[in-house]
Amino acid sequence: MSEDWLSQQYNQSWRDMVTFDGLEAGVFHRFNGKSLVWYPKDDWDAAGYEIPTTWEEMMALNDLIVSDGDTPWCIGIESGAATGWVATDWTEEMMLRTTSLENYDAWVAGELPFDSPEVKNAVETWSDLWFNDDYVFGGRSSIVSTFFGDSPAPMFEDPPQCWMHKQGNFITGFFPEDAVAGVDYGFFYFPPVDDAYGKPFLVAGDSMYMFNDRPEVRALMEYFTVPESALGWLEGGGALAAHQTATPDMYGVDLERGIAELVAEATSFRFDGSDLMPGEVGAGSFWGTDDQLCGRFH
Repeated sequence: MSEDWLSQQYNQSWRDMVTFDGLEAGVFHRFNGKSLVWYPKDDWDAAGYEIPTTWEEMMALNDLIVSDGDTPWCIGIESGAATGWVATDWTEEMMLRTTSLENYDAWVAGELPFDSPEVKNAVETWSDLWFNDDYVFGGRSSIVSTFFGDSPAPMFEDPPQCWMHKQGNFITGFFPEDAVAGVDYGFFYFPPVDDAYGKPFLVAGDSMYMFNDRPEVRALMEYFTVPESALGWLEGGGALAAHQTATPDMYGVDLERGIAELVAEATSFRFDGSDLMPGEVGAGSFWGTDDQLCGRFH
């Protein structure tokens, strides 16, 4: 496929993520977004809180909510043998917000050590929020023992027991059945930390590769590069299009149309780091280390 075609269809970040050893080997098709913060919209609006657009504004909002006598965040990472993966997402988000894409890629590839200043800084940034007892519902000691799917539940109590929850768009499946998007809950972009690194978006999703060079396979690969190839998912809900040429009217679910609008404003994208790392690291020591880090405060 031509350079002109691919650059028209994709933000460069999507192309970077399917490039290995200098070879652009595939194309991205559809994905799910992680860089989202959920909040109890009706109560939030009634309280007069404003959506934070920077890390400084979000930390200031934390203090405002505390001064109002409430708790800002719902956080839980318990997930059986997989406990720790939620914390890996926060580390990945902070790596994208506090250092370069090149450093993120080097970290994922095992070329930037976990004890490097860049990774330490990323962990310390989210630790300032997680390990403040005033900021987390149940205090920091509850984080490691609270099932991740149950952790947003206090947002839906009357009045809310916490006001923000960071998680990918799949988490709505754990919300109360009668909770209505746009009424009982809303979402906003997880704010950037350093302007130098833009507005990155952490994702997980599906990329496509060709192993048999036949005309019909080439035709299918080209079809994957247009948003119409993902239309079934966009109309029914369940995925977002990776293509720059996708339009809001392609989405049949208001919630995902809104997420797609946030995605359109992103300056870069990167895949979930722990998913890309070798299993003994990503789903092994990385998950386990984050579990232990939180467990120290349990």
